[in-house]
Amino acid sequence: MEDKLKYIASRLTENATYREIPAELVEYAKEHGIVIVYGASDDLMEFDGAIYEEIDAYEGTTAYLDENGLIENECEEDCPYFKEKLKNAKHKIKAVWCGKDRNWTWTYDTDILHETFEILDNDGEKYCLGIVFYKESLKG
Repeated sequence: MEDKLKYIASRLTENATYREIPAELVEYAKEHGIVIVYGASDDLMEFDGAIYEEIDAYEGTTAYLDENGLIENECEEDCPYFKEKLKNAKHKIKAVWCGKDRNWTWTYDTDILHETFEILDNDGEKYCLGIVFYKESLKG
């Protein structure tokens, strides 16, 4: 399984710029059950491929996942229903806002088996160290 992860991570590193992930790589990820996670601007955590979602991540956030994918908060900030859903979370992905004093603007911490890829900004500077993983691995 890891060969497809390594392949897509290397292709994303070769092709990804701040503007967008190439559509053919998103389609490849979707077809093979691979999730792509990366930062956009200074306030978004993007999920693409087998999971498609955008989360507000200003100065960092944590996404919670169960065996079906992302657990979404469908009500306001302090939602008892969301707290109940979080009890089913098997994994989390922490979006870490690193700021200018670190190597990357965005990085991700998770216990999910994954590969990393690089996104550069428009000046060729390090912007995001994204991750790719199999959606199927959320079931384990």
